Amino acid sequence: MKNEKAVVVFSGGQDSTTCLFWAIKEFGEVEAVTFDYNQRHRTEIHCAEEIASELGIKHHVLDMSLLNQLAPNALTRNDIDVEDGEGGELPSTFVPGRNLLFLSFAGVLASQVRAKHIVTGVCETDFSGYPDCRDVFIKSLNVTLNLSMDQNFVIHTPLMWLNKAQTWKMADDLDAFEFVRSRTLTCYNGIIADGCGVCPACKLRKKGLDKFLEGDVS
Repeated sequence: MKNEKAVVVFSGGQDSTTCLFWAIKEFGEVEAVTFDYNQRHRTEIHCAEEIASELGIKHHVLDMSLLNQLAPNALTRNDIDVEDGEGGELPSTFVPGRNLLFLSFAGVLASQVRAKHIVTGVCETDFSGYPDCRDVFIKSLNVTLNLSMDQNFVIHTPLMWLNKAQTWKMADDLDAFEFVRSRTLTCYNGIIADGCGVCPACKLRKKGLDKFLEGDVS
């Protein structure tokens, strides 16, 4: 794959930044794409822009504001609290159709820039109950993209079967541990690095980090 090109779906968070480092290692050329859907914190886009610039990666920011209109939830509305799903309900942070749309538009971009590979940081192990992070969805969409555009895209999900501790280990193996820890934005309250410490995303990130630092990546 060293002679091939990849587009990384990039939010500037822990997972997508780890995937960006993975893609830089695996592919000869890498571009990143971030989607602006009027998300709760503009810091997310600024963070992604800064990381891409520092790593020398061509970065696209695409307007997806329609998604904000269609999907009111805790990531698109300041007046909706961040809450875990209870009783089988989806978390308040689930944005319906987000990965479907993001990967579809990433496919259109990949076609334009002549990239065969699309990389995304979705994960079924620590997926917070999001149905569009499941492996079966990714495989289905991969087929759909190829049929819809008569392409041979390959969607890569390097984190699909990793827990958060293993994701931290991957970053470490890529010599990116300190970068990911200090420069990425995972927090639902918009705080870079270790975050607020109390939102579900920060708790999951810290739990994985603590396990990794203890040497437990099982």
